[in-house]
Amino acid sequence: MSHSISRRKFLENGSKGLVAAALIPSFLRGDLTKAFATSRGETMTLADYYNHFGVDEKIIQDVIAQALSRGGDYCDLYFQHQISNYIGLEDKAVNRAYTNVAFGVGIRVLKGDQTGYSFTEEITPNAMKLAAQTAANIANGSKKVGPVKLKLKDVPSYYPIETPWELISIDKKIPYLQTINDKVFAADSRVIKSNVSFSNDTSYILVITSEGEVTYDYQPLGQIAVSVSAEQDGKREQNYFDLSGRRGIEFFTPENINRLASEPVKRTMALFDAVKPDAGEMEVVLAAGSSGILLHEAIGHGMEADFNRKNVSIFADKINKPVAEKFVSIVDDGTNPNTRGSINIDDEGNLSERTFMVENGILKSYLHDRISAKHYNLKSTGSGRRQSFQYAPMPRMRNTYMLPGPHKKEEIIASVKKGIYAETFTNGQVFIGAGDFTFYVKSGFLIEDGKITKPIKDINIIGNGPQVLKDIVMVADDFAMAEGGGTCGKNGQGVPVSMGLPTVKVSKITVGGVKS
Repeated sequence: MSHSISRRKFLENGSKGLVAAALIPSFLRGDLTKAFATSRGETMTLADYYNHFGVDEKIIQDVIAQALSRGGDYCDLYFQHQISNYIGLEDKAVNRAYTNVAFGVGIRVLKGDQTGYSFTEEITPNAMKLAAQTAANIANGSKKVGPVKLKLKDVPSYYPIETPWELISIDKKIPYLQTINDKVFAADSRVIKSNVSFSNDTSYILVITSEGEVTYDYQPLGQIAVSVSAEQDGKREQNYFDLSGRRGIEFFTPENINRLASEPVKRTMALFDAVKPDAGEMEVVLAAGSSGILLHEAIGHGMEADFNRKNVSIFADKINKPVAEKFVSIVDDGTNPNTRGSINIDDEGNLSERTFMVENGILKSYLHDRISAKHYNLKSTGSGRRQSFQYAPMPRMRNTYMLPGPHKKEEIIASVKKGIYAETFTNGQVFIGAGDFTFYVKSGFLIEDGKITKPIKDINIIGNGPQVLKDIVMVADDFAMAEGGGTCGKNGQGVPVSMGLPTVKVSKITVGGVKS
């Protein structure tokens, strides 16, 4: 559901807190009065969650029984209340604001590796039973299920915040945008346009399985993104910077606000002096941090277990085999504190974890949800994720990154005779099966005779993920996690993720430049 208002109306209502007014969508039929009288955020108990969604153990047991009535092996109920807010500032004025609210339950039934799925935005006993009947039709038998004994599972807390986003009204956010905008224009006279956006997202999640496991989670998310356009001698350039994480408004400190203004200006101005390098196969150094997007796209997706279970991925027969040099280790981790892709539980109710996909050059594990874990006779890696209650879960990445290696950044740069140093990427395309990819380098530099020289622009790098993994010849000890916001798309679903990398040298990647 989406609520949009005009700028004038938005400014009139700003001090009143549009967020609070938009929390209860009009299409809901259940009584949410009790839900919003309870605690919010991390302080909520299981009783609060039951109250929030208007259910109790008897209702849940009846829905589970209905879901398994045709002989399904397993079912789960995924309750979600998600509130997303966005404010955009353009041309020195706030020009857009909206709130999206999602509220409902998804019911999944498994029969073997087949999935029956249904959802309802009306959380009443009758509506849930009808949805359960629909999901139950994946099976074609008959089974009577007695009451399931429900037990709450202890859940860690990887993203504590001070203040729930629901308590932050719009008038508290506008000054951040205005301050950043003013700083951007003050930073350089060549700036002609600035776009600043502030978004925050909160999800209350309750997962209950037919095995009796009950888990819940409060998931905050915040992001400020800044895009800058500048003009010099009739030429225009544009670049961006953002900060995001499972954090509250306290994350946007004066220091971070200054960075949000200065970094995109610096990146944009560098493009006026940028050159277009010659095309061809050359050494490529990936900068620590956000260049980990290459690792995520070109390698990480190929290690999601559904692609391997179906023999789509090139890694399908590589478990316990070498895929990289011994100093290369890659993890997918849901436990990094306050990081964008972290999750206390996955969307099947499994605890999150740190999963070694590649350890000392050996492929050790895929990323598993419940279905793939059963197929491989393993336990889930806590990687079953979904965009919302309207979707069934599947194996997805969380925070994907390479661990530090034995080399130094300076040593890596000095080892390159002619190559490029790639800092940030955009507009990537990857073919999961073979792992072939192409990425546009948004920010980077030439490396000439062991030194970083001129900035570069308008180039692509083209290669194959598994081959690039083999061609990593040096890994530095300067690991950094990307600071910005990443949303990973797969099968029509998007989920928040992050990625990271130390400085890495790849012996050869095809660079598309002026002679490509």
